[in-house]
Amino acid sequence: MEKSKDESVIQIEHLKKSFGSNQVLVDINLNIQKGENVVVLGKSGSGKSVLIKCIVGLINADEGILKVFDNDINGLDNDALNALRKKIGFLFQSGALYDSMSVKENLAFPLRDLKDLTSADKQSRIEEALTNVGLLDVIDKTPSELSGGMRKRLGLARTLILKPEIMLYDEPTTGLDPITSKEISELILTVQKQYNTSSIIITHDMACAKITANRIVIFKDGKILTEGTYQELEKSDDAWVKSFFI
Repeated sequence: MEKSKDESVIQIEHLKKSFGSNQVLVDINLNIQKGENVVVLGKSGSGKSVLIKCIVGLINADEGILKVFDNDINGLDNDALNALRKKIGFLFQSGALYDSMSVKENLAFPLRDLKDLTSADKQSRIEEALTNVGLLDVIDKTPSELSGGMRKRLGLARTLILKPEIMLYDEPTTGLDPITSKEISELILTVQKQYNTSSIIITHDMACAKITANRIVIFKDGKILTEGTYQELEKSDDAWVKSFFI
C-alpha cells in the first residue's frame, strides 16, 4: 500500500553538493516513508554515500531542503543535531568497532550518556541487542576474534541498541561471502519488521537489494534517474538501469 506523504520521515528537495569543481549531487529529490526500506543504486562516485552523510549532518549540503522528522538539518545547532542523531542509526562499511574493547564493552559504549538507565537496564539492553543478531554467545570476545559477518552483525547490534527510528546502511554486505551476505540482508529485513525502522541502504549487491528493498532509486550524474520496485526495474528497457541487473 502506498504510504501518505504525511508519514515521510526524510524529505529531500533539490539537494545539491559540490566539492570544488566536482558537482556530486546535482538535484536530488527523495522522500522516505515511515517503515520503508529504500535501496540506493549507482556507480562508484555517484554521490550515494555523500547523500547519507548529509542526512546525519556529517556533510553540509550547498543548496536544497533536507528535513528529518520535519527538522531542517542545515538549520540545527550542534545540540539539536546531536539529539536528532540519536534517532538515526548509521552502519558504516567497516562497522566502526573498537578492537580494544570486548563485544559487551562495544555495545555499552553508546549507552554511556543514558543516565536514566541502571546497570541492570544496560545489561538487559546489551543482551537483547546481541540476541537479536545471534551473537549473545560471543559477548566476552573482542571484535578481532570474530568473522567478517559476525563483525557486521555486531556493528548492527551496536547501532540498534539506541533503538533508532531511521537506519542508514553503507554497503552492508561488502566483503562478505554470498551466504553471509544473504544472512545480513535478511537481518536488515528483520530489523525493519521488528523495529518499524525507515532505512536507506547503499549497496552494489543486487541480491541484497532484492531481499531488502520496498523501493529502489537509481542515481546517475548526481540525479535520481528512476525508481521502482526490484521487479519493475528488472524489466526496464533503459540500458543504464539494465546494467545493474546483468
